[in-house]
Amino acid sequence: MAQRISKSQKRKMQNPIIQFFKFLYLNIRILKIVAGGHGGTR
Repeated sequence: MAQRISKSQKRKMQNPIIQFFKFLYLNIRILKIVAGGHGGTR
């Protein structure tokens, strides 16, 4: 982990609101994939 992280990137990573939205976005995508897959197979 010898990467250099800029201050703005560090702030984004530490920002809980951005983290929360990323988490929500991923959850919605996963739910869509799972729901779509199960709906298509049945």
